[in-house]
Amino acid sequence: MRGTVLINRSELYKGKPEKSLTVGITKSGGRDNFGHISSRHRGGGHKRKLRVIDFKRDKFDVVATVERIEHDPNRTAHIALIKYADGELAYILAAQRMQPGDKVVSGERADIVPGNAMPLKNIPVGTIVHNVEMKAGKGGQIARSAGSYVQLTGKDSGFALLRLKSGEVRKISADCMATIGAVSNPDHQNQKIGKAGRARWLGKRPQSRGVAMNPVDHPHGGGEGKTSGGRNPVTPWGKPTRGYKTRQKKKPSNKFIVSRTKK
Repeated sequence: MRGTVLINRSELYKGKPEKSLTVGITKSGGRDNFGHISSRHRGGGHKRKLRVIDFKRDKFDVVATVERIEHDPNRTAHIALIKYADGELAYILAAQRMQPGDKVVSGERADIVPGNAMPLKNIPVGTIVHNVEMKAGKGGQIARSAGSYVQLTGKDSGFALLRLKSGEVRKISADCMATIGAVSNPDHQNQKIGKAGRARWLGKRPQSRGVAMNPVDHPHGGGEGKTSGGRNPVTPWGKPTRGYKTRQKKKPSNKFIVSRTKK
């Protein structure tokens, strides 16, 4: 266990999740509908319940109170159970500095407070946001993992300009919803698993190095003694890794990219 770094979850709710907002998960083990492995190194892991998260935040102008902050085994971010004034319960992504008892609201106009949701056209330029929609009404898709956020850098002819964590600047419709603040649990990036068993609890199976295989199994395989591959790193199917660009040149969404990822 030497070197293990775990996240302190002492302030999180220790009970079971809200039953009305959970559904069962059928595990695939990385297999597709033919039973063939399509995602390697997946399988096993602890049994989990899926928490139904409200990514749309489309219950407008109804104030909700944060009941508690919970751990969600299905994502890196913490989640918050909120209770609307009419008694309805919902899970949302917890923002940094969000505490039980805080008030949150979504609508056309709202205070610039972490957890409040509103359209990008009504958010001041320079604001840090998360859970940003790419299509109005579809639900948040950008900046949902632990500690992530994007910055609203400008507005232009019905579009909002967002600077992503990668450095990319992208145009998104100003009618899309976004939530104020950064996503909770920024310490997630500092944790170290510490032992192979903890990776297995998370559903991650062992990964074999290509240089340890035979030539029939991997391009790096074979050779006398311990070899280092003898070529630039590639996948088991021969595609280059480490810096090889995979974005399609004629992808329709390319027209919304103002500036590419910083090097």
